[in-house]
Amino acid sequence: MKMLTLRNAILLASFMSLSYKNLYAQDQNLTLIQDEKFEQLLNEKRKINSSITVNDRYKIQIYNGDSETAKKTLGEFRKEFKNYDGTIVFNTPTYKVWVGNFKTRIESERNLAELKKRYPTAFLIKPNK
Repeated sequence: MKMLTLRNAILLASFMSLSYKNLYAQDQNLTLIQDEKFEQLLNEKRKINSSITVNDRYKIQIYNGDSETAKKTLGEFRKEFKNYDGTIVFNTPTYKVWVGNFKTRIESERNLAELKKRYPTAFLIKPNK
């Protein structure tokens, strides 16, 4: 192993101290370039997430089946019953149309009786959190 002479050690130390001055770990300025479509998609996702409410409230299921019929059923429901909110929930392999957002069981049963006139297979559910 070769030993460094005092002169070489001093040269090495001075070179390292001069080059250290120009080294930086990170630049403090950050430029983010983001596609416009990303923000649009993010807003759509936020809108969808806010419309899906799975909580401790009661809902009424009016349909259970394929995607196209679920969309058609929800569209018809929204035209006929404008005072209810509704959403489509996917549970493999079927799509379910849930309507309403009722605080109490009594309130939901009253509305279920009204909806059963138009949707005879409708029933009351209380989704899990």
